[in-house]
Amino acid sequence: MNPRMLGATAARVLTQLRHDHRSVAMILVVPSVLLAVVYWLFENETLPPGAPRTFDRVGLIMLAIFPFVIMFLITSITMLRERTTGTLERLMTTPIHQADLLFGYGIAFSVMAALQSAIATGVAYWVFNLDIRGNGGYVVLVAVVNAVLGVALGLFCSAFARTEFQAVQFMPVVVIPQILLCGLFVARDHMNDVFHALSDWMPLSYSVDALQEIAKNADATEAMWRDFGIMGAIVLGLLALASFTLPRKSS
Repeated sequence: MNPRMLGATAARVLTQLRHDHRSVAMILVVPSVLLAVVYWLFENETLPPGAPRTFDRVGLIMLAIFPFVIMFLITSITMLRERTTGTLERLMTTPIHQADLLFGYGIAFSVMAALQSAIATGVAYWVFNLDIRGNGGYVVLVAVVNAVLGVALGLFCSAFARTEFQAVQFMPVVVIPQILLCGLFVARDHMNDVFHALSDWMPLSYSVDALQEIAKNADATEAMWRDFGIMGAIVLGLLALASFTLPRKSS
């Protein structure tokens, strides 16, 4: 990869995003709004003294799910638009390599993902008083990595879509099964063997596992770092695959 090409691609994407106020609002504001909805859903629950709030469990997991879903949608549609408008085809006539292009997009959206995750986590802690045993910094880190995971998966899936509608159709195929099997509704250890085996192959499962480790332990654990490592490897693998599958010409 060429660092100059990589930086130029990331700068171009960030400049485009800066002028796209709707996308910026969706990235930075929507996760916090959705988190507020989750909080108000459980606001009036009656709990025995000392019992943990449902929001502390569900809201924590949503800090991983919301960035993942939003960044998947934004990234896949943005990359597809680059192809359909001919921007991608023009870029491919320059010396830029496909890996520089994809990783440049990954860096640009990762910057936005970091801002998104920091804002949503800050809202969870300072507005809704999220109460867990672990360090909030680790929660932000998981949220950022998970948002980047959504970016990488969106870039990969966009290569197989020809229209924005087709890109959105990947949601029920790629995203929703991960939400169902990540451990949000039923602990993965309590799933039947088939679903448990499937969840082991789904990236979101490792994000939720890492958050649950943070919630239960005041200090970082080996299991948490293992989940981080798996998530990071998946992100790099998806970006590498996307660089090979990215069409060189507009459909």
